[in-house]
Amino acid sequence: MRCKIIWSLKWHLLFHILSSCGAVFGQIRYSIPEEQQHGAFVGNIAADLGFEVNQLRSRRLRIVAGTKEQYLEVNLESGILFVNRKIDREQLCGSILTCVLSLEAVIQNPLNLFHVEVEILDVNDNAPRFPKDKLHLEISEVAAPGARFPLESAFDPDVGSNSVQSYRLLPNDYFTLDVETRRGLGNFPVLVLERSLDREKQSTHRLVLTAKDSGSPERSGTAEVTVEVQDANDNLPVFLQTSYKVSLLENAPKRTLVIQVNATDLDAGTNGEIEYSFSSQTTVKVFQLFSVDSKTGEITVKGSLDYEDNNAYAINVQAVDKGPAAVPVYCNVLVDITDENDNTPEVTLASLSSPVSEHAPSGTVVALISAADKDSGENGQVKCELGRDLPFRLEASLKNYYRLVTRRLLDRESVFKYDIIITCSDAGSPPLSSNKTILVEVSDVNDNSPRFAQSSYNAYLMENNVIGNSFFQVTAVDTDANQNALLTYSIAETYIHGELATSFVQINSENGIIYSQRSFDNEELKNFQIQIQVRDSGVPQLSSTVSLDVIMVDQNDNAPVIVHPVSVFGSTVTETVPRFAEPGYMVAKVSATDADSGQNAQLSYEIRQGTVPDLFTISAYTGDIWTTRRIEKQDGNSQRLLILVKDSGTPSLTATITMALSVVERETELNSGTSSLSENRHLTSDLSLYLVISLGIITSIFFIVLIILASKVQRQRLRFADTGCYIELCCCFEARNSLNGIQKASRNIHIAPNYVDVFGGDPLSQSFRYEACSTLNSTKATVLVPKLSIQSTGENYMDSEVMDIEKSILNAKYSNKSSTVNDEVKQPNADWHFSQANRAELN
Repeated sequence: MRCKIIWSLKWHLLFHILSSCGAVFGQIRYSIPEEQQHGAFVGNIAADLGFEVNQLRSRRLRIVAGTKEQYLEVNLESGILFVNRKIDREQLCGSILTCVLSLEAVIQNPLNLFHVEVEILDVNDNAPRFPKDKLHLEISEVAAPGARFPLESAFDPDVGSNSVQSYRLLPNDYFTLDVETRRGLGNFPVLVLERSLDREKQSTHRLVLTAKDSGSPERSGTAEVTVEVQDANDNLPVFLQTSYKVSLLENAPKRTLVIQVNATDLDAGTNGEIEYSFSSQTTVKVFQLFSVDSKTGEITVKGSLDYEDNNAYAINVQAVDKGPAAVPVYCNVLVDITDENDNTPEVTLASLSSPVSEHAPSGTVVALISAADKDSGENGQVKCELGRDLPFRLEASLKNYYRLVTRRLLDRESVFKYDIIITCSDAGSPPLSSNKTILVEVSDVNDNSPRFAQSSYNAYLMENNVIGNSFFQVTAVDTDANQNALLTYSIAETYIHGELATSFVQINSENGIIYSQRSFDNEELKNFQIQIQVRDSGVPQLSSTVSLDVIMVDQNDNAPVIVHPVSVFGSTVTETVPRFAEPGYMVAKVSATDADSGQNAQLSYEIRQGTVPDLFTISAYTGDIWTTRRIEKQDGNSQRLLILVKDSGTPSLTATITMALSVVERETELNSGTSSLSENRHLTSDLSLYLVISLGIITSIFFIVLIILASKVQRQRLRFADTGCYIELCCCFEARNSLNGIQKASRNIHIAPNYVDVFGGDPLSQSFRYEACSTLNSTKATVLVPKLSIQSTGENYMDSEVMDIEKSILNAKYSNKSSTVNDEVKQPNADWHFSQANRAELN
């Protein structure tokens, strides 16, 4: 097999970006004869392109044909370009002298494009043939020697030297053969009369006409020409012109007049009547597209003209009269077809690289597009462009080829795909255009960190919660996609009171739901803060952190605790009240506290039960117990009150205390130290004396008590020492019983040992009370002297004082033995308080 390879590789540096993309464009040309069998060798395209054979498959070398048929293919194992199917040059290119099959060789990674042209060489595989095997010709006997009679030419689909080259007529006595060459139409045989015919001698002449080509091997075709000699019709029709040339638009409608030919005959009658027709030399295509009026000679359009199929037609018109032995005459009409812009550009996607990474650099080649127009001239000049505001641009490469490249960095989170519309227009008038839509998807890169919906969160958790229950959920979003948007939640390594935060709460790593790991107590832990972290699953991983404040919501789980007066093991508390007390006299004060907070710690007091229901009332907010009227004899000497303290929680919790009130007869001995002070402030000299006496008495009692208790309560002497204080100038000394022991109201309630209360009530409810005060602006001291009981003498007074102090110490001892009173405490709530008037009265 003979194969001729013509190599011409042309480099084009279009833009500085092209060099960075690494794209190479060139042209390769091969030539092969037609009619090659499948697998016939065309050329070693791999070697001609300069590629190693082992690179072809990985770089996906492929052949893109410009026609519908894939005549050629490449073997990726050997790099050989071979014939994929048999090629018939006559069917592919017709009568065109040079038949070229245009291909595009596309190779990826990086994208390279090579233009490949394969010239299909003609093989002399067709013999010349006449339209008819037998030709019939009528010639008048009066035809003069030298008369010329055109014959039908032979047709050979081959081209060049393989087409019809010569005609030969077997020798005879009357005719010779002449060959006419017509521009654009080839060679035509003409029968020339050498001597006059005589019908009476010979009416029929049989001639053999042979057509030959110059191919190798030489091929020929023959036809038998029968000449019938007719009687004389001595004048022939004459055309005004022997040839005509006209131009016609390709899309001329049917019945459009092309030209009107005219011939005249000097004969008269039927011998002068002329009929027009297409001669036998007219091609079949002309018969399909044109028609001639036999009487007028008008040639009109019969079919649909298309410049892209054929741009010129040669019409041979004959005129013959109706006389006997009529001799036809001929004229040639050359019709040039003018191109119209009737074909829209054809846009073809040759190659596409999708998806494109959102971080692909500017100038990355995305697609290769070809654009062609079947029209000619300006009508076939195509220009392509993109829509506005796209991060892509078109770059021209080879003829009618464009590269789609990125203009800038892409952002998948803004636009994840592009429907790119490429519009290609020709330069005709009016211009025609066509669109090609290319879908380019953008692949994701992990360039966005997860983001929480809020900068910080507050979660409210009811105390005494069930362990393992969820109480909050955090959510984050990641604008990336797929694996880059797969989020994982976790709790950062933080500590709460020395313990890891994960021992308090846990988080579901997939959905951000937070669960408690323990049951919380609002009285022990009001709130805590943790750091929640979210990470995506991209490479590299990106993360964000947010703070979560967990705030405990108080639950009414602590009952009120009565801190004054103190009742040991639910015993009744005894207080005294004078019989002559006026209405509004404050008998005692009940003080309570609640370890809860807010509304759950708002306390109210009420008398639930009393011996005489209308004799006493209690302040709902301060716990002060007052007389509502005078105490009558029928009321009795003993009164019993059941005091109820409740909080405002839901459900409400309560505490009760029973108070026994003893009515005493003498009012003068029950006047409070506060009222004495307010009435006798002007008696400064007497009070100074009382102060000295009081200090002496207190000191004596103090030492007596110490001696008695040292022998009985040895372990408690340090705590007993704390109950007293040294008496010095500018100080106030106050001793009370029932202040050292506090009974637990419930299993979980503990009263802080450093709790301080300002007690009110009747001074008879205390064993004794002293105050010594001095200021910088005062030169005298004020002394509050205890009033002795009516039934008591000085000696009884001392015994009573000692007994009261012992009772206080025993209460303190019991309080110390109570479980975890001092170890586990809850700060009491300070929602209850005394009014300013009450404080003034107590002082």
